[in-house]
Amino acid sequence: MPLLMCPSRECQTNRAGGRLYLQSRGSKFIRYQELKIQEHSDQVPVGNLPRSISVSVQGENTRLVQPGDHVSVTGIFLPVRHPGFRQLLQGLLSDTYLEAHHIICMSKSEQEELGESELTEEELRQITEEDFYDKLAGSIAPEIYGHEDVKKALLLLLVGGVDQNPRGMKIRGNINICLMGDPGVAKSQLLSYITRLAPRSQYTTGRGSSGVGLTAAVLRDPLTGELTLEGGALVLADQGVCCIDEFDKMLESDRTAIHEVMEQQTLSIAKAGILTTLNARCAILAAANPAYGRYNPKRSLEQNIQLPAALLSRFDLLWLIQDRPDRDNDLRLAQHITYVHQHSRQPPCQFQPLDMGLMRRYIATCKQKQPVVPEALADYITAAYVEMRKEARANKDTTYTSARTLLGILRLATALARLRRVDMVEKEDVNEAMRLMEMSKDSLLVDRGQPNRMQRPSELIFAAIRELVPPGGAHSVQLMEAEQHCVSKGFTPAQFQAALSEYEELNIWQVNQKKTRLTFI
Repeated sequence: MPLLMCPSRECQTNRAGGRLYLQSRGSKFIRYQELKIQEHSDQVPVGNLPRSISVSVQGENTRLVQPGDHVSVTGIFLPVRHPGFRQLLQGLLSDTYLEAHHIICMSKSEQEELGESELTEEELRQITEEDFYDKLAGSIAPEIYGHEDVKKALLLLLVGGVDQNPRGMKIRGNINICLMGDPGVAKSQLLSYITRLAPRSQYTTGRGSSGVGLTAAVLRDPLTGELTLEGGALVLADQGVCCIDEFDKMLESDRTAIHEVMEQQTLSIAKAGILTTLNARCAILAAANPAYGRYNPKRSLEQNIQLPAALLSRFDLLWLIQDRPDRDNDLRLAQHITYVHQHSRQPPCQFQPLDMGLMRRYIATCKQKQPVVPEALADYITAAYVEMRKEARANKDTTYTSARTLLGILRLATALARLRRVDMVEKEDVNEAMRLMEMSKDSLLVDRGQPNRMQRPSELIFAAIRELVPPGGAHSVQLMEAEQHCVSKGFTPAQFQAALSEYEELNIWQVNQKKTRLTFI
């Protein structure tokens, strides 16, 4: 702190005082920056808030880190000195800060370390042996039974595709995946494992995060009083993975905030006079439940998912995981769960799962490759995409096959080529990418082997009117209100009148003579 009063005896004895004033010409200015570091997410005890502390940075240590970096700071822990009268009012407790002397960016040094240290021959032979693709996928959450294709898709999400920048137009390489399924199919456990496996990741839930918490918030800096931007989960997960659980519980206004991030990989901010664009180059892994909790095979796909098409098309893969009763499968699953519960580890299998550290190093090695699609495969991929569009047009339950589906196939194919550490995409990579795409689309279709009868419009209208009846109250509704409610769900007035007559003949309900009120019998 600079001197405020003159320390000479003459100035201290006279009554005039010797207040010192700043001389800008004779002063030396240095760069200054104030950081705020927060405890790492895996070190926070359960139920506790992450601790944070302010860091004072000067000179050459400024501008070394970016929001979201993992840093190691060496410095002196000091109390904040308040000048003048505020020092007398401070009391026994004081604010503290860290005066930084040296800063190391851990996330960047980790990437450099993984890039420079080559994997040994023993480690490469351990990984790239026969069926290494299945082995790597099986090493993801080995305690969870089944879901082989889902784990393969999650492995490709961690590896990622290749970014393209033709003439300034950015085509993302990150892969977005949505896991939708019945309760109790280990969706949240898969998200939790991916969060621990990815070097830079953020985990959030739908109800626990707002649109501002996902994107960026405008705050007032307590030091200078200026407006500043504080990045949200998507910004902090830059060049990593952002896992969003309970995706269907998010408000529609908050869910639209991630549309730009999922495709353009940027975040445009126009708040309180701050106009800027932040990088959010992250892969998004979302988990959601179908409408009404469980997947109803008697309803159409749109009624079960209830997510807008603009959002679904931004996901490269949309997996529907159903909990169907099957004696043999249920027996194997129960044996697997009881073994894990008793021994706290996965049951013995045909291969030894790779540890998390070795998988991180191998994935970082794969990311250094930049494979390209040869011209010989262009016609093959184009013909396959046209055939997929033809099948989607003939299928009543559309799965939103668009041009983004073609880009998704290319991303999956380049990720598979990266996994094999080659520079050219081969036909087998394209076939595997298309197989994963078809498997994800097949999971969305109703099982044709089961005699599931689709509900008629009159049955759906009856269910919609039942929603209007208050529980425990009068079993009657206004006829005009019921018609407006059904029309808003996509039914025509003719279908409403037909359902009204059909259930009135069955003595399910009665309509008064004035045609104003409907009463359930």
